[in-house]
Amino acid sequence: MLLTLAWGSLFFPGLFALSTWALRRWRPAWSYNDCVMVGTRIVSSVQAVLATGAGIIIIRSCSNVVSDRHWLAREYVWFLIPYMVYDCYAMYLCDWCRIKEQNPGHSFVFRNFLSQNRLMITHHMVILFVLVPVAQKFRGDIGDFFVGCIFTAELSTPFVSLGRVLIQRKQQHTLLYKVNGIITLTSFFFCRILLFPFMYWSYGQHQGLSLLQVPYSIPFFCNVANALLIAPQIYWFSLLCKKALRLFNTPQDKKDS
Repeated sequence: MLLTLAWGSLFFPGLFALSTWALRRWRPAWSYNDCVMVGTRIVSSVQAVLATGAGIIIIRSCSNVVSDRHWLAREYVWFLIPYMVYDCYAMYLCDWCRIKEQNPGHSFVFRNFLSQNRLMITHHMVILFVLVPVAQKFRGDIGDFFVGCIFTAELSTPFVSLGRVLIQRKQQHTLLYKVNGIITLTSFFFCRILLFPFMYWSYGQHQGLSLLQVPYSIPFFCNVANALLIAPQIYWFSLLCKKALRLFNTPQDKKDS
């Protein structure tokens, strides 16, 4: 546990520092702010790939969705804790980079950070103070399969990050941005929305229950926890859909005008 925490504490800030340094050397025309913001996207994408890979390994290794075990289900959670702490700092740093030309005080930046990122900060705090204790202690020796499923929800993150980088570089008009948008929507829908019905279905197959019977056969707090997890995903998916509609309606709007 302590060794995994230590590795995570070194890996994510180190990768951010390395990415920022490399971008400043390879892209000298980019500003420091550009390098920082792209560096944070690189770290998020790497974490997402690692989490998705760990999740797939766990899922494939657990034929019994209730009792089968895999060491990654616990160890990667310890590795994830430093990332969540780092990511809160990275979000604050990006906010500071965006508005520092206005010469704001740190108290103003911090208040702006809290107001602009309420949902994401709450999401991180729930993971750290609710999901981590549940995953590491309260679930006991069962449920590694479902922990692996939760890890795979990160599959859409690299595409979300690429979209933000393209926006930052003012590349919204490119084919790459549009194709990436379609992949983002698809991966987000399958891995963050349909993931929850899939977990219910998997448990139902193991217990000989239909999908509709599963919510009534598991503890009430499990349904509440899943509802709390899927609610922000549905909200974020709706935002992605609105962006996609604006993107693909723009050419027609210009043509009509």
